[in-house]
Amino acid sequence: MGAFGRSQSIRRLEDLRFLAGRGRYVDDIAPAGALHLHVLRAPVAHARIVRLDAALARAMPGVRLVVTAAELAAWKVKPGMRAVTVRNRDGSEARAPFRPALAADRVRFVGEAVAAIVAESLDAARDAAERVAVDYAELPVKLDLAPGGADLHESLAGNVGYDWALGEEATVAAALAAAAQRVRLVVEDNRIIVNAMEPRAAFAEWDGRRLHFCFNGQGVWGQKAALADALGLAEAAVRVTTPDVGGGFGMKATTYPEYVVIAAAARHLGRAVRWSAERAESMLSDNAGRDLVSEAEIGFDAGFRITGYRVRIRSNLGAYASQFGQMIQTEIASKVATGVYDIPALRLEATGIHTNTTPTDAYRGAGRPEANYTLERTLDTAARQLGIDPWELRRRNFVTTFPWRSPVGEIYDTGDFHRVLDRLHAEADAAGLPARRAAARGRGRLLGLGVASYIEAILGDPTEGAKVAFGDDGTVSLFVGTQSNGQGHETVYAQFLSDRTGIPVGRIRIVQGDSDLVATGGGTGGSRSVTVQGAAILAVVDTVVAAMAPFLAAEFGVTADAVRFADGAFRAQGTNRALTMLEAAGLARARGRSGLLAHAATTRLPGRSYPNGAHAAEVEVDPETGGITLLRYTVVDDFGNVLHPLLVEGQVQGGVVQGLGQALSERVVHDAAGQLLTATFMDYGLPRAADLPFLRLFAEPVPSTSNPLGMKGCGEAGTVGALAAVGNAVLDALWPEGVRRADMPFTPERVWGWLRAARGEG
Repeated sequence: MGAFGRSQSIRRLEDLRFLAGRGRYVDDIAPAGALHLHVLRAPVAHARIVRLDAALARAMPGVRLVVTAAELAAWKVKPGMRAVTVRNRDGSEARAPFRPALAADRVRFVGEAVAAIVAESLDAARDAAERVAVDYAELPVKLDLAPGGADLHESLAGNVGYDWALGEEATVAAALAAAAQRVRLVVEDNRIIVNAMEPRAAFAEWDGRRLHFCFNGQGVWGQKAALADALGLAEAAVRVTTPDVGGGFGMKATTYPEYVVIAAAARHLGRAVRWSAERAESMLSDNAGRDLVSEAEIGFDAGFRITGYRVRIRSNLGAYASQFGQMIQTEIASKVATGVYDIPALRLEATGIHTNTTPTDAYRGAGRPEANYTLERTLDTAARQLGIDPWELRRRNFVTTFPWRSPVGEIYDTGDFHRVLDRLHAEADAAGLPARRAAARGRGRLLGLGVASYIEAILGDPTEGAKVAFGDDGTVSLFVGTQSNGQGHETVYAQFLSDRTGIPVGRIRIVQGDSDLVATGGGTGGSRSVTVQGAAILAVVDTVVAAMAPFLAAEFGVTADAVRFADGAFRAQGTNRALTMLEAAGLARARGRSGLLAHAATTRLPGRSYPNGAHAAEVEVDPETGGITLLRYTVVDDFGNVLHPLLVEGQVQGGVVQGLGQALSERVVHDAAGQLLTATFMDYGLPRAADLPFLRLFAEPVPSTSNPLGMKGCGEAGTVGALAAVGNAVLDALWPEGVRRADMPFTPERVWGWLRAARGEG
């Protein structure tokens, strides 16, 4: 029995094919004879393109096409990538600088796409890329997060992409001025590379009238609209599909320049074109995550109740505004800016700075881990400076009355933050910390225990649809608008439909990721999938039952209101007549009632759900080397009602590990010229199994009232809580040694340096 009641779970259905090597990923299903595309990327971070000559490359054996910005223009392909913008604090709309699909006159980060070579083999395309002559006139490189410096875009003054604010400054200033105690903190949130197991990949086919584009993304409809717009096609002329996907984490939710080029090349040549990124290529070109600095100030009254909270953020947008890049540290982060606390006055300010680096966008949690990290690190620092127990400081400030409206207008419908934290205190054995700390001292080690509460806001489109179709062979197809990236959607949706209808799981086929078969959908992101798709499945089951009842009433010889569906069967009250749902569908087919064999429904959730919980990390530091050992990790979550406990545990574990990776080892490093120094796994520190303890997971659920199933999403929650728990644990260990600031990642070299500096050793 697991934390969420594992006995309720069936084993993942999709694992049977994955473990047997029968997964169908983009590279597995690319059309036979497809041409290979290779992308020529900028080797410098900032330069003018003085000359681009592809004549020699075009003459190379096997080369069928070399695509540059000039070709795209000649084909009348819309040259720029779209980005969602936010409003500046003065009410004006922030600008998203033009981002070309292929660089025309200037490159702005190492790895920017300059040209694409299409050839009969990948080797031929690579060889030809070496014959493309490009002369670059290098320009000054900007990497810092201060306004100003070398201009990246003529349309942006001082490289400022947005200057956003929320909350009344005067109100917060007054609250802080009147506070009995004030604490200030600056924290850095390091840039990371997503590194999904399967790199980005795609292929495109053109049959003379329609485009088929297949890629490993997080939803097909946004990509469909983007390609139709870029190529000047009607949306009906574009079909987008997605097969199995080896991880997305937000990075694969956006459009990318390569996709436009692949589709345009396939249409121009009339042949299928395929592309799959290599790992180093992905590290250079995939949207990066995080990368910001936050300055926080918090005030308390004499009883340690929070009076006001102000945060100023400087965020690295990279060279361009990616699709959702402007939203991450503004509108999205603000949803959880006050965490689980009753904070009466809030002011958020965020400035997005463009630099000569890869653009940033969503990474697991997308703004919520960053906001929670800043808040929880600030609270812990305040507890140490003010001399109050960090657990007690949190308890004094928890929201206790629900529903509760936060200062940014979010409505927390349910929760019991005291119960969650009390359970964590017990399970993490916080009471035994002094004894363990003394024992560690005896071994020459420093022990720290860090706690972090968190709350999530489930994002994405609250509307979703589902369709059920009964097949001639006794199977049922369930069409869904979300897209699995490895989370186990096929299992959880099949189990849910089976539980509600009695249809055996083995008879249910999940259909996803095909814009021809599923007309609309919200895709996967923001932990929305099971919550909103589950509600849609529930709605379509109700639709099936309502449609079948009059038909069966006539068959049973009763009135429609006498037909009930329960325990997997339609029954006629007052008779012994009963039919399973599959039997009812079979009867409808036999009677020629084809209209009863397919049913669809759409539902819209009335509000977000707010998963929440608390994490505790216990670390041991070797002061001689700076090495950190993560000894214990404990989580207590409130996900409301859970459909598939085993999958939930997997999601929490995965989210925690990705948070631990950022906290302890992952870090993007550029040199002064903007060259990426961490472009391989020799240099970029992904977490390994040996680095981690057993993750202890517990649940204290309070069902949500914002959806009919009482669920709260779980996909990103582990990451939201992990960063601050580890950060607070490290500082707890180092604080007695005089260290007052510690920033991620907490690598041995950095920890050792902080200890030396605190001792005055240079």
